[in-house]
Amino acid sequence: MSRTFEELADEAGAVSVDGWDFSWLVGRATEERPSWGYQRLMSGRLASASSALDIQTGGGEVLAGAAKFPPAMAATESWPPNVAKATELLHPRGVVVVADPDEPPLPFADAAFDLVTSRHPATVWWAEIARVLKPGGTYFAQHVGPETVFELTEVFLGPLGEEVRRKRHPDEETAQARAAGLEIADLRTERLRMAFFDIGAVIYFLRKVIWTVPGFTVEGYRDRLRELHEKIEAEGPFVAHSCRTLIEARKPRHT
Repeated sequence: MSRTFEELADEAGAVSVDGWDFSWLVGRATEERPSWGYQRLMSGRLASASSALDIQTGGGEVLAGAAKFPPAMAATESWPPNVAKATELLHPRGVVVVADPDEPPLPFADAAFDLVTSRHPATVWWAEIARVLKPGGTYFAQHVGPETVFELTEVFLGPLGEEVRRKRHPDEETAQARAAGLEIADLRTERLRMAFFDIGAVIYFLRKVIWTVPGFTVEGYRDRLRELHEKIEAEGPFVAHSCRTLIEARKPRHT
């Protein structure tokens, strides 16, 4: 028998959403992965770097997948539960985890790193990235692209305007990077299918990925959640799409 809306909502509303591990969704939701394999590519770059910084590292799970770190390796994170989680995971491997608000300035000197990485940063401060990179250094990251999971966002917030849809567009991001003095070495974008098989998966996702529906709570959207639960029960998985951008930008060697 299918579980009731109340059972699914209560379970997903109570489970911890600390860190950036989505294993709770196994069997309940799926998301296609970009073809390039960010973690593998990041790991290769870290192995040949002499100093590196991972911005907005979350719980450190992605960075921890690297096989080898450079002699000087640091990571920043703003959310206290994630700072604690990343510290526990990364300190044994010699990574310094810095609790840092997601706003300039980064707590490092000019030209401190030859590599800066980030996976799914909430915001990108291009001028700060350029500042802490050494001449000839590289920013290598996977960004969340435009209109990610907008099908789900619009269920709760209604139709979104063109200005919102243009946010995180690769054209705008590359223009901002160039304005900060960086040169674009690589840029790739893919749109990927997501499927949510029950309302519990939707609730967990919205609690964890908080910018999808800002201010989301189960109680605040209970009626809309119940409607979506009934739709999934009647029609099958709720399908949305994510967008991912791989970007590599370099700081020129000349000043």
